[in-house]
Amino acid sequence: MRKLFSFACLLLFAFAVNAQEHNFNTKYVKPADTLVEKKIEEWQDLKFGLFMHWGTYSQWGVVESWSICPEDEGWTQRRGPYSKDYFEYKKAYENLQTTFNPVNFNPDKWAAAAKDAGMKYVIFTTKHHDGFCMFDTKQTDYKITSSKTPFSSNARANVTREIFEAFRKDGFLTGAYFSKPDWHSPDYWWPYFPPKDRNVNYDPAKHPDKWNAFKDYTYNQIEELMTGYGKVDVLWLDGGWVRPLKTVDRNVDWQRGIRYNQDIDMARIAKMARSHQPGLLVVDRTVSGEFENYLTPEQTVPKEPLPYPWESCITMGNSWSYVPNDHYKSTNTIIHLLLRIVSRGGNLLLNIGPSPLGDYSDTAYSRLKEIGAWMKVHGEAVYATKPLAPYEDGNILYLQSKDKKTVYVYVLSDDKADDVVLPSAINLKGIALNKKSKIVLLDAPKEKIKYKTEGDATTLSVPSSLQHKAVGKYAVAFKIML
Repeated sequence: MRKLFSFACLLLFAFAVNAQEHNFNTKYVKPADTLVEKKIEEWQDLKFGLFMHWGTYSQWGVVESWSICPEDEGWTQRRGPYSKDYFEYKKAYENLQTTFNPVNFNPDKWAAAAKDAGMKYVIFTTKHHDGFCMFDTKQTDYKITSSKTPFSSNARANVTREIFEAFRKDGFLTGAYFSKPDWHSPDYWWPYFPPKDRNVNYDPAKHPDKWNAFKDYTYNQIEELMTGYGKVDVLWLDGGWVRPLKTVDRNVDWQRGIRYNQDIDMARIAKMARSHQPGLLVVDRTVSGEFENYLTPEQTVPKEPLPYPWESCITMGNSWSYVPNDHYKSTNTIIHLLLRIVSRGGNLLLNIGPSPLGDYSDTAYSRLKEIGAWMKVHGEAVYATKPLAPYEDGNILYLQSKDKKTVYVYVLSDDKADDVVLPSAINLKGIALNKKSKIVLLDAPKEKIKYKTEGDATTLSVPSSLQHKAVGKYAVAFKIML
């Protein structure tokens, strides 16, 4: 324990890396299952979700899993007293299981803060690439409920179940992040060979028994999650290099290193999962086809609407995992990201990495509270909305209600200032009003807004009492009833 503590103290700096940007496919396959179609529509209306990357790696404040991957990339760098020897490092990393004890874990507190912020669904990392399970799997002892892990004696040791139950009580849809690759499994990284990169370290065609054992291991773990953790709405599968070889796109940089066929039989997994969880959304990230029910651009906001369901997963800080003194995005930046994503028809999945003691940083709670205060005024202009051309024009964003009877026009603050200062007039493109149209500024609903339409353009006259002064924070919204 002293050596591990020293490691944490001696790290030169945290792995505050920006995650890899994932290329996402344009070949979307519409689900044939009507229950899945209905769930997609329900999920799309929610707009704002919470992501959580959490595991033993939080004790060192390092990047999740990737420091044990033997690749020479910016996000895989090892630092500290074990860094010069890969195998010594990996052994020490896996030994973190014996010191993981998040005694401040309180999922009800997380759910309350997320609900107050206006979030509507949660995706939790039940297992990342390192293979450490944050649920009570029967397939391995490398898990939080193992007697090797101090937290196993806690009544809330099965943290995945506790998180799902707490968030469901507050009305959230729940989703299980699950890594298809497993760098702890001897049937993925076979100890007979050293790991070479992120991929399986043997040829599955030469060793079908080992690969079939890994397929069953994956299937059995997912079935555990689908049967022992209540209602699950999303199965969010990461590690897109575990895929049929025929689906590899050699034009995509990170896919060029995939040499072997790593088909884990998604048809079998999805059929089983939906037999337990009807209507389940399956998100087989970056593997286009029937098992990628929505797409997940990472740390990215598309410039225009995409013609299929999608969600941008973006970190609140610089890192997906907990890093001491991480730099958190401002509330202004987060709300602008949310609105730009929603104006393109997507959802924002905002990530927070819990600490080794099992709580968020004070800064994260502060951001959630400030977002929540804004959402209480503007929620109707976020949830269940649809894109409206021209989507974005300068500091103006356009949205509309699903029935197209109401338009929402957002005026954003300057990126470096929280307050929105309105000019004397606002010009809107592509919006023609009539004498029966009504306009309300959600941030000052008692003020009367006059307008003038010429052709397909409208000019809003800002009341003199609101001109050239702070009207609201981050973004203000005009509600236009056509």
